[in-house]
Amino acid sequence: MKRQSIELHNLQVSYDKTIVIPKLDLVIPSGKVTIIIGPNGCGKSTLLKTIGRMITPRRGEVLLNGESIRALSPKEAARRMAVLPQSPVIPEGLLVRELIAYGRYPYQSSMGGLKKDDLEIIDWAMKSTGVYEFADRLVAELSGGQRQRVWISMTLAQKTDILVLDEPTTYLDMANQLEILTLLRILNRSLGVTLLIVMHELNNAVKFADHIIGMKAGEILFAGQPGQVITKENLKGLYDINAALQIDEEGGYPVCINYELAN
Repeated sequence: MKRQSIELHNLQVSYDKTIVIPKLDLVIPSGKVTIIIGPNGCGKSTLLKTIGRMITPRRGEVLLNGESIRALSPKEAARRMAVLPQSPVIPEGLLVRELIAYGRYPYQSSMGGLKKDDLEIIDWAMKSTGVYEFADRLVAELSGGQRQRVWISMTLAQKTDILVLDEPTTYLDMANQLEILTLLRILNRSLGVTLLIVMHELNNAVKFADHIIGMKAGEILFAGQPGQVITKENLKGLYDINAALQIDEEGGYPVCINYELAN
């Protein structure tokens, strides 16, 4: 049986005494673009932080390719999975090339610096994301869309099979959102990288996901291919809305064209 990239078993997560995720079992399929949607405060970001080892669960475990993440050292986990948090802070005075070089940290020894292979991977990551021309510019001087490409380039430089991104299109305009999501799908298709993304924009999620998960109050309401699970009934249960849907003629996926609050 093929092991999936990420598996969660009997997971319970809390902040102090407040339980955010009571009991969750979930499988993220390998080599696919999986997007988690749901209302604010439903536990989406908490789930990603738990997968990324920023939060320790009260109970249960996270498996990476069948192995418990707790059994891995921080560097070993970073060689298997790259995590991009929501709105990462840019260190002051850092050049694009320098930020992307951080992606090679899991492969560095305590005494060694960047080797020839590391430099080649950094160049490859910049070219793959279209930021090579900005290599010697300050990250803080770039536009929002350009900065997001740089962060994605840094995660690529980790050379992992799994990329976890928390709201990578937040604060970007529609064109930049489309640009970033198109880039991520190209990386998935060309490199076979498993993508797990938290997103608020329903229509973008449906357009770019191979596998979509609806989450509410720390529980999974539905999971599957967008065309199968994005229904009026499921959206009412997830968001408490009455949605009008139509099928995109070219892509074959459902599009929300209007919605009202459910009574």
